[in-house]
Amino acid sequence: MASKYDRGSDEDDYRERERERRDRYGNGNGDRVSKRGRSGHDDSDGNGHRRREAEDDFKVKDRRDRKVVDDDDYDERDKRRRSERDGRNREDRREKGGHDDLELKGQRDREVDDDDGRNKRKRGERDDDDDDDDRDNRRRSERDGRSREDRREKGGHDDLEFKGQRDREVVDDDDYRNKRRRSEKDDGDDEDDRDNRRRSERDGRNREDRRQKGGRDDLEFKGQRDREVEDDDDRNKRRRSERDDGDRKHRRDKGGNEGREDGRSLKKSKEEKEGKVNEDQKMQNQSGFQGGNLNVEPVANLGRSGGVYIPPFKLARMMKEVEDKGSVEYQRLTWDALRKSINGLVNKVNATNIKNIIPELFAENLIRGRGLFCRSCMKSQMASPGFTDVFAALVAVVNTKFPEVGDLLLRRIILQLKRAYKRNDKPQLLAAVKFIAHLVNQQVVHELVALELLTLLLDKPTDDSVEVAVGFVTECGSILQDLCPRGLHGIFERFRGILHEGEIDKRVQFLIEGLFAIRKAKFQGYPAVRPELDLVELEDQLTHEISLQEEHMDAETTLDIFKADAQFIENEKRYEEVKKTILGDESEDEADSDAGSEDEDDEESDEEDEEQMKIKDETETNLVNLRRTIYLTIMSSVDFEEAGHKLLKIKLEPGQEMELCIMLLECCSQERTYLRYYGLLGQRFCMINKIHQENFEKCFVQQYSMIHRLETNKLRNVAKFFAHLLGTDALPWHVLAYIRLTEEDTTSSSRIFIKILFQELSEHLGIRLLNERLSDPTMQDSFESIFPKDNPKNTRFSINFFTSIGLGGITENLREYLKNMPRLIMQQQKPVSDDSGSSDDSESDASTAESDSESSSSESDDTRRKRKRRG
Repeated sequence: MASKYDRGSDEDDYRERERERRDRYGNGNGDRVSKRGRSGHDDSDGNGHRRREAEDDFKVKDRRDRKVVDDDDYDERDKRRRSERDGRNREDRREKGGHDDLELKGQRDREVDDDDGRNKRKRGERDDDDDDDDRDNRRRSERDGRSREDRREKGGHDDLEFKGQRDREVVDDDDYRNKRRRSEKDDGDDEDDRDNRRRSERDGRNREDRRQKGGRDDLEFKGQRDREVEDDDDRNKRRRSERDDGDRKHRRDKGGNEGREDGRSLKKSKEEKEGKVNEDQKMQNQSGFQGGNLNVEPVANLGRSGGVYIPPFKLARMMKEVEDKGSVEYQRLTWDALRKSINGLVNKVNATNIKNIIPELFAENLIRGRGLFCRSCMKSQMASPGFTDVFAALVAVVNTKFPEVGDLLLRRIILQLKRAYKRNDKPQLLAAVKFIAHLVNQQVVHELVALELLTLLLDKPTDDSVEVAVGFVTECGSILQDLCPRGLHGIFERFRGILHEGEIDKRVQFLIEGLFAIRKAKFQGYPAVRPELDLVELEDQLTHEISLQEEHMDAETTLDIFKADAQFIENEKRYEEVKKTILGDESEDEADSDAGSEDEDDEESDEEDEEQMKIKDETETNLVNLRRTIYLTIMSSVDFEEAGHKLLKIKLEPGQEMELCIMLLECCSQERTYLRYYGLLGQRFCMINKIHQENFEKCFVQQYSMIHRLETNKLRNVAKFFAHLLGTDALPWHVLAYIRLTEEDTTSSSRIFIKILFQELSEHLGIRLLNERLSDPTMQDSFESIFPKDNPKNTRFSINFFTSIGLGGITENLREYLKNMPRLIMQQQKPVSDDSGSSDDSESDASTAESDSESSSSESDDTRRKRKRRG
């Protein structure tokens, strides 16, 4: 840019010399014309032409010399710029130390490429200027030629008129050059803007580098950035000075005063800019000192959380180091420990460990930290509403020992409910309503509070208020049904009226209908208290009753903030006594003994856990992959032999054989029509391994029990599949014992299944062979359920069923039995009477026999005695 303005100043000097030369030569020509008159015009014209040619040659030579000088100056400036950039790069490399040379080299190459691009653009602009000058020379030569021709034609024209025309043309050329200079100046401003953008991009890259490195010192980065800013300012100052020098030379022709004023304004602008830079540096220094003060005194800006995190072991050590147990510092440390302990216990409580958490919670000073406990419970319940019943059970246990805690929690929940109701904050309202519902279930809150809340929600029903009310009744409707059925009946009548009005949304109407269905089912699936959370006896529970219309209700938020206690030591001793009454004296001894035995049992428990720990795939990924493999194998095989061969190659773990049978049956049921391919494949597996036969028996029982869920097409395919297995003796016939053919034990689906099954068997075997198989005396026990003989009604139903499906031939034995049933009944009654008479005769015979035996035994004893006497 500077070379352009230097060239412009040289052109101004040249223009001054040209004017002086033109004035001098013009006066001489005029005198010559005046003396010689008309005769000397041709000579002056020839001399003027030669003089102009000499002047044009001088211009071209002078321009070439200036171009060479400008190129040399530009090359020197490029060298200085490269050396400065290399120096900065070396300084950056020394400061950064661990920077990658390749990254720095790449950055430097990009900068060199940018400089080369700028140099090429500047050379192109300079060449364009030379082309413009050449065009001006050609235009001037053409104009001179036309003027000579005009002068020859006119002959007597005055040279003064020609001089005025040429002066006008020179003025036009000056205007053109001024316009071009202004455009070049605008181009220089554009380059300054590009430099500013480049500087901002470089600052952005530096900030990103500082974020990535993390440990970069801000002061070093600040110094580097200041040096780069100063270098950029120096370059901009040099460019401005060069541009201003060219402007001053140009203004010097017009007048010296304007140049002085411009110089003063330039000095003032420089001073203002330097003052702004100094002010910015002062502001940065002040901010740096302020940042240093923040680092020195972190205690002055403590937040709500209490400041910097202190590890538990360090906090315990600090508490031990404090000698005065009643000092404010010690009280603050114990307050922080109490807050962290209560928050930790409340956050980790669940239905399984609540019995273990409660003793640990009572070990903390709940009287001092009742505000902390209530706040922690409300925040945890708001964060995880699914554990609301667990938090309510925890509050119920604490309420038995410290009723003021339950009362404070209820007041805060009611205030939260009112606040959310006024603000239309639905999530917060739902959380508060759910907490109250479970407190009602635990009987910490009176049921009248629940009825009052429902009355408030349903007074002016909206979609949201009715939805909240439905959720509330769902949670605590079971206990309200037991405690106050009339009040709950009134609430349901109000729901019925809202439903009949029809002013609410369809979605909410469906919610109300679902609530009526839950009430009809006596709230099954929505118990008041789960068994594992029923921890408090009804006699021990203290119930609180607070009206929602109460205006002055104190939340006692000051209990959440630390306050120094003048009687801190005495209050701690009192709570220790209360804790002993709650937990007992054995709690401390047990704690000590447990602490000693824990270390010994840790190793054994770890070993046992390693032995017992077995990874179970609850996602059933392997099972899904196995089913996919079986399905693809079945569907991609050409015939059943290929499918059986491929399926036998699949490695099945023990217990997975059932999956093969299930998938085969599923594939068969999904077909549009039954394919004999599946029956042959199932027959092959039953013949190969008895395990598959047993699994198909289980599948038969399972499918018949759920036959009502199948569509007609699936039902037909399944029946034909099992008929094929029975007809080929791949499946034993005793599975038919599961079918009980009576009017009460069958449905339409099961009757269709039995119909298709026996029709397929008759087609496979023929009616004669089927009748023989069903008449087999060894299998009559299995066929009693199909051909019942226990009741004439069931017998007639079986006969009519098989006759209607075209298989009346297999019921001949059953028909004969039905005909002979009265005779058999009579025959069964006669043996009963005969058995009773014979039993009486046998008893009399037995008595006579006993008497005879007794008489004979007595006679034998008498003969023995007589023989002894004789002897």
